[in-house]
Amino acid sequence: MRVLQHYIQGEWCTPNGHTQTLTNAIDGTPLFEISTQGVDFHAVFQHARTSGGAALRKMTFHERGRMLKALALYLNEKKARYYELSYFTGATKIDSWIDIDGGIGNLFAYASLRKQFPNERYYVDGEMAKLSKNGTFAGHHIMVPKEGVAFHINAFNFPIWGMLEKIAVNLLAGMPAVVKPASISGYLTEAVMQDIIASKILPEGALQLIMGSAREALDHVKLQDVVTFTGSASTGQSLKAHPNLIANAIPFNLEADSLNACVLGSDAEPGTPEFDLFIKEVRKEMTVKCGQKCTAIRRIIVPHHLTEAVREALSKALDQTTMGDPRNEKVRMGALASPSQKTDVLEKIQLLKSASEIWYENTNASFIDANGETGAFLAPVVLFNPTPFKNIQSHEIEAFGPVATIMPYQNIDEAIELVKLGKGSLVSSIVTFDNHIAKEFAIGSASYLGRILILNRESAVESTGHGSPMPLLVHGGPGRAGGGEEMGGKRGVLHYLQRTAIQGTPTTLTHITNVYQQGAAQREAQPHLFRQHFEDLVIGDTVFTHKHTVSDADIVNFANVSGDNFYAHMDATSLEGTIFERRVAHGYFVMSKAAGLFVDPKKGPVLLNYGLEDCRFTKPVYPGMTIAVKFTVKEKVDQEKRNEEDIPKGIVKFFVDVYDETGETVALATILTMVKKRNDT
Repeated sequence: MRVLQHYIQGEWCTPNGHTQTLTNAIDGTPLFEISTQGVDFHAVFQHARTSGGAALRKMTFHERGRMLKALALYLNEKKARYYELSYFTGATKIDSWIDIDGGIGNLFAYASLRKQFPNERYYVDGEMAKLSKNGTFAGHHIMVPKEGVAFHINAFNFPIWGMLEKIAVNLLAGMPAVVKPASISGYLTEAVMQDIIASKILPEGALQLIMGSAREALDHVKLQDVVTFTGSASTGQSLKAHPNLIANAIPFNLEADSLNACVLGSDAEPGTPEFDLFIKEVRKEMTVKCGQKCTAIRRIIVPHHLTEAVREALSKALDQTTMGDPRNEKVRMGALASPSQKTDVLEKIQLLKSASEIWYENTNASFIDANGETGAFLAPVVLFNPTPFKNIQSHEIEAFGPVATIMPYQNIDEAIELVKLGKGSLVSSIVTFDNHIAKEFAIGSASYLGRILILNRESAVESTGHGSPMPLLVHGGPGRAGGGEEMGGKRGVLHYLQRTAIQGTPTTLTHITNVYQQGAAQREAQPHLFRQHFEDLVIGDTVFTHKHTVSDADIVNFANVSGDNFYAHMDATSLEGTIFERRVAHGYFVMSKAAGLFVDPKKGPVLLNYGLEDCRFTKPVYPGMTIAVKFTVKEKVDQEKRNEEDIPKGIVKFFVDVYDETGETVALATILTMVKKRNDT
């Protein structure tokens, strides 16, 4: 049998020493060997920091995002091989789709996220803070990639998704990764890694793979590194307490298995769409991946008068679950990942039975094209805990398989308290068509949950379900769930960046951030900004416009054109009790007139204006006041060509400062324009 290989320090290598045999979950036959021999983690991590990290930090967010897109497209062409291997883990085709296509989907999602970051090697966070009376001293925040390595310790249940969903985030941020998959399904991770390395899409050192033991790894992480762990709460807590992590304040993101709940709303009586959705969702979460999901439903929280109805409906649904070899298209639930996992689940069921009774158990289950004795098969089990506030084992013991416990509640407050007894969960859901119940549940339970799904007849049409974390939303939870956050869109990327406050003059901060900061020096543009191509525009360059004195006629004419006859503009006799001294010009007239002042009307590189950001009116403008505009290049965002025929262009944000004859600002806005490039680069 082949021994699974490491990919470390730029090469594939087969470890020597004692090995562990990995078996087929369906029939118990041997598949691969995996070594328990140690690795020189100091050398592996140093290679990531000095080679992979250095290369990634030279790339911009946009370049790293395009790299992820290329990798996703490449793996998408190779995925058929992963499906064949995935069957050995006991996974059905649907189970494997979550793992394989879901993982590749994360790469696509984070590739697209590049558009929320600048085409720079750093990120400017938030807005400038004025720190002095006269505006000569200010502060801001920038974020740069940590100069370390992201060390990912992954769980067995999602060997592909677990790796890809994490590295998508750290690679976009500009950090290299070392991945240590769980042993029993690590051959799937190795298969994907083989293709990633063969693609040559990632810089050398950006990604390394450790198979087998990683006992000494945490001794070698340093202050710029980040560690993530997915798995059992007890193991995660012990790793989190590692002296080296504490001594160097190393970020440790823990995503632990948790006792997730699904609540049936009191309005969801039998016969309603919500009752049927509830049964369908619970059944799905008990049987998909054979219940081996960190987000699977473990606690079924039901109105006390509906427990029997739920028991009957859920039993009928589970009776329809065909089990066996997942390569047979009739099979809807495969096997647990290994015999040891089956043993663990059976032991946990016995512990749960001390406080609950078995309400559903198919002791005579048959398995299609498989032997229930040689394979790691386990039919679904449903327990009932009649006194869940007294017998709390249901809130403390997790059987990581197709096992869940029904428990009753009297009112929504009790349902919330039962959810909280799980001591922190990755996700809980409520099935209700009553938005009042949904709100009470969401607000009341949110402090104990990482994610809440409200499921009803309308959301179910497109809902991804209780057990599906989404790339742009956080995946994690407080307490038992680990207290960490994975993915989360931009939030996840920021986890791998160092936020640093910078202080100085607005002019200095403009130069550092490459974003114009209000109060910075403004150089007069020559020629007019609308006559310059994208490449030629310089941050801080400004058009100082001619002036215009606002008249009563302006206000009347704008009201006639816009149809805005608000009393403050048109009826001077109605201003008593308002902040206005007399009839006031429309704010949108002020901005419209500003455009008339700063626009160069001739055809040029500016293709179009497509919106405003942060538009606000800071001072009333009355007839007789004179306004002018300072029109400044604020920020430039490079834009990729969609195809060969697309016009080469970029997005330019212009800062619009409208001021009066006293020099005081009366209106501010940022306009977004599309500006043509000089060449086809």
